[in-house]
Amino acid sequence: MSVTVLTGAGISTDSGIPDFRGPQGVWTKDPAAQELYTIDTYMADAGVRRRSWIGRRDHAAWAAQPNAGHDALVELERAGLLRALVTQNIDELHQRAGSSPDKVIELHGTLFHVVCMSCGLRTPMREVLDRVAAGEDDPPCPDCGGIQKADTISFGQSLRPLVLHAALQAARSCDLFLAVGTSLTVQPAAGLCGEAVDAGARLIIMNAQPTPYDDYAGEVVREPIGQALPALVKELIDAAR
Repeated sequence: MSVTVLTGAGISTDSGIPDFRGPQGVWTKDPAAQELYTIDTYMADAGVRRRSWIGRRDHAAWAAQPNAGHDALVELERAGLLRALVTQNIDELHQRAGSSPDKVIELHGTLFHVVCMSCGLRTPMREVLDRVAAGEDDPPCPDCGGIQKADTISFGQSLRPLVLHAALQAARSCDLFLAVGTSLTVQPAAGLCGEAVDAGARLIIMNAQPTPYDDYAGEVVREPIGQALPALVKELIDAAR
């Protein structure tokens, strides 16, 4: 059996990182916070950029540790069943749990690097946050003076073609597609479910809230991910033996 997994913010809530659209989500509690994630607003408004740097400095991902859900996917890989681990998350918790970097496809990039929007210079986030701590509230690129942002995909930005291609290939070439902790409302990530089903894969959705793809799933799991995912992975491994 070959399994492709898609993870969203819900898998990291047990690690202390809030999701976006859940009852206690970042945008549920503060709808105005969405402007920090919109590329046009970010590029045009220095005030938004200043808020964004503070948000990056204070992000829960710096202190977060992988949880039982992340660990379960490591076990799935070690059992030889993982085709790919596609994630919408920017927290790198999959890699810290022990998932192989060559198995992880980061659709929306990573919080832990910064990119210049003019020249493309990529630097570690910690280096730029040190400049913020030293008094630069909107640090420009050290090479060209351009605007910098986290190396993540904001609303209004296209996914990197090679990354999207890898995700599509993984969805189209698995026996089971497992969507974990994602609302399946953001495209093109959500559309991977349809790609997998169209290619003949079984679909399992594990999410606390209903999603637009529930009717296409062979199984929908509402139980807490930290309990349900390890149990499901054990079932898959036992079935493959």
